[in-house]
Amino acid sequence: MLGLKLATDPRWVNIVESNIEEILTDHAWCEQKAASNAIYIIVNNSEKHDLVAEMTNIAIEEMEHFKMVIDLIKERGLTLGRERKDDYVSDLAKFCRKDGSRNDALIERLLFAAMIEARSCERFRVLSQNIKDPELAKFYHDLMASEAGHYTTFLKFAKQYSERTDVDKRWKEWLEYEATVIAKYGKKETIHG
Repeated sequence: MLGLKLATDPRWVNIVESNIEEILTDHAWCEQKAASNAIYIIVNNSEKHDLVAEMTNIAIEEMEHFKMVIDLIKERGLTLGRERKDDYVSDLAKFCRKDGSRNDALIERLLFAAMIEARSCERFRVLSQNIKDPELAKFYHDLMASEAGHYTTFLKFAKQYSERTDVDKRWKEWLEYEATVIAKYGKKETIHG
């Protein structure tokens, strides 16, 4: 369904299990950044009423996920650490086309967001299927469906609002590029690391 070219090695979960506090902290900040991204899209495209409505829903849902992760951290007697830089996302951002119209920028932003959501969904699936902690397995299974919904929403709007970008072609380019990026990761106890 996701079309990702390179699957996460399930052994990544062994790294995650060595530092649950780190993965949960990183995950919390990923949810906050996802909410911020939806707000960014709203601010820059306020005239697109259906886009604004759906991005509002996504921003709220992402902040609800942030709270869920924070609650889990607290329940486990752990501490939310400081925000982390996400090198994977920074590497993906380099692929965004910087030239073109305002509309072109919107399409790139939507595809960028879809890519992050697709990989997050895949990582949540790997966690849900391989982590030994039953509570975390269920937690990540439940979040996986939400991430898949966000991924498809971003792609849908990219296709709906594209004026001159061949979205299917550009999405294939994103998938190819992402495979080269994710190949460098999978060695840290972070969602994309």
